[in-house]
Amino acid sequence: MNRILLIAALLPTLALAQDYQGMSQQDMQKMMQGMQQMQSCMQKVNQAEMEAAGKRAEAMQKEVEALCAGGKRDEAQAKGMAFAREMQQNPAMQQMGECGQMMAGMMPASPFLEQIKQSSGESGGSRHICD
Repeated sequence: MNRILLIAALLPTLALAQDYQGMSQQDMQKMMQGMQQMQSCMQKVNQAEMEAAGKRAEAMQKEVEALCAGGKRDEAQAKGMAFAREMQQNPAMQQMGECGQMMAGMMPASPFLEQIKQSSGESGGSRHICD
């Protein structure tokens, strides 16, 4: 089951890699090696902790959505930020982040990927949790 989820999560990356005109065979091999390392890393993550974090995230999402719908934007933002800090301290989430970093640098730079980062707020911009 975990392998299926990992493959599903990586399909967009693979599709981008196939469409990326400047990717050489060596780049592709490097990316595939990185994916294997990432998969090995992911297998070491405590699955019980991940499931608990996922359930907690679902509950938090419902709570934040209710606050947003009720016009309590500041309270929703504060709860969301507190939850994000809590998740940053979660050992399983930290390990997942480390596994994800293994893919950093595995693909050549792409203007398309930079555009995705900018639109998702990863480039340092701040968005409100209710938006």
